[in-house]
Amino acid sequence: MASAEHPTDRDALPAHQRREQIQRLVDERGFVRVSELSDTFGVSGVTARADLDQLESAGTLTRIHGGAVPAGISTTSRPDREFSFEEALISSVIPKQQVGALAASLVSSGQSVILDVGTTTLAIARALVARSDLTDIVVITNGLSIALALEPAIPRFTVIVTGGSLRPLQHSLVDPLAATVLSQVHADLAFIGCNGVDVDGGVTNINLPEAGVKTLMLAAAARAIIVADGAKLGQVHLGRIGPLAAFDTLVTDAAADPLTLAPLREAGLAVLQPS
Repeated sequence: MASAEHPTDRDALPAHQRREQIQRLVDERGFVRVSELSDTFGVSGVTARADLDQLESAGTLTRIHGGAVPAGISTTSRPDREFSFEEALISSVIPKQQVGALAASLVSSGQSVILDVGTTTLAIARALVARSDLTDIVVITNGLSIALALEPAIPRFTVIVTGGSLRPLQHSLVDPLAATVLSQVHADLAFIGCNGVDVDGGVTNINLPEAGVKTLMLAAAARAIIVADGAKLGQVHLGRIGPLAAFDTLVTDAAADPLTLAPLREAGLAVLQPS
């Protein structure tokens, strides 16, 4: 394991002080990138990676491709269970904020929007509220956390909650009754989260009841947009939401693997990423 300073490091903090600050950033943000650490602390990528390796050896964080997350956060590409809303909320904080801001930029005043349940769509809700230019927006959601996040934008926004049976794990509303509202609306946009996006498998979710509601949302919108971080690309799960062709656009994070994105683009899916 490398621990020595790189020759190109300039006026860097002593290693122990730098690592204390790196650990604080990881704990506060939920995710840091090697490139961000290099810029912030004025060190080379080699040194930044060595710092993360040292902190991982101490058991205080977990290394992932391009950066690190707090210790205890699962980093497997395919989860073996459905994470709770709170577990997902502390994972990949920066990518979700990036996706949320980019997705929210697609919304114009006067539009109707369906917001699926999830932590990435929660980031979209917060980004929409922050856009003071938006007026006369109707948002339909099956997420209680999302509805509460949108509340400060009332009366600029009208917020409609689907109703239905409450799933505590995601604070989501599913059938029975969720379909009643969704069958009566036709929105301009639907932002739909998922656990997997694959050329052959389509867009899928780990939970069947929520996959069913997502399918209803897909049918209730003129334009359907997938919001998913790069770790979900190429994955296929139990509940099929719809074929890839049913979706207009994928909004994903800046670190998504270009090799994984290429076949999705070739299949005709527009891909948007933060710069």
